Amino acid sequence: MAFWGAPVDDPKHHYHAVITGLQMLDKIKELNVEFEKKDFPHVRVGIGINSGFMNVGDMGSTYRRAYTVLGDAVNLGSRLESITKFYGVSFLIGEETHDHIEGVLCRQIDKVQVKGKDDPVRIYEPLCLEKDATEELLAKTRLYNKAFTHYLQQEWDDAAALFSQLQESEPDALLYSVYLERIADLRQQDLGSDWDGTFRHTSK
Repeated sequence: MAFWGAPVDDPKHHYHAVITGLQMLDKIKELNVEFEKKDFPHVRVGIGINSGFMNVGDMGSTYRRAYTVLGDAVNLGSRLESITKFYGVSFLIGEETHDHIEGVLCRQIDKVQVKGKDDPVRIYEPLCLEKDATEELLAKTRLYNKAFTHYLQQEWDDAAALFSQLQESEPDALLYSVYLERIADLRQQDLGSDWDGTFRHTSK
């Protein structure tokens, strides 16, 4: 675990945390190239970042103390890390982090209510710095955003068609199959006009 903004104030802590996560994933890619040459197994990680108020300081007992952070905002960051594998992505950030960064290409992955929390939260996947995004990635992100918008508007046929198109271009991507399966299930339900797309995770 790492945290920003304490003990030294950092006005851009949201951005610095996300950039660090992207750099970690870049380094993992480099390591896996070397591991493959040595016939080592690949390393995969999940990163979750959230921002908010929390308790920070020396905590513990006389036997073991650590300068650390505690609180609901910290717990949500941990939950985000845990559910990266549910969507088949490596990096998730909460809406409080996403809404305070600029220059990073992101896509909304879902709106979720995690286990132990009452309020839903939008979650996003940071993809890269906007200046580093290729035309192919930008086009794919636009297509995904269009599919996700259809999904939120309960336009199942249009959403399913676009998610299927994305799945064909990335057969190994778990995210698109998650939505295709979810759409098939939601078609059978009477959701009502107050449905806002929130998905409830029942495990940590």
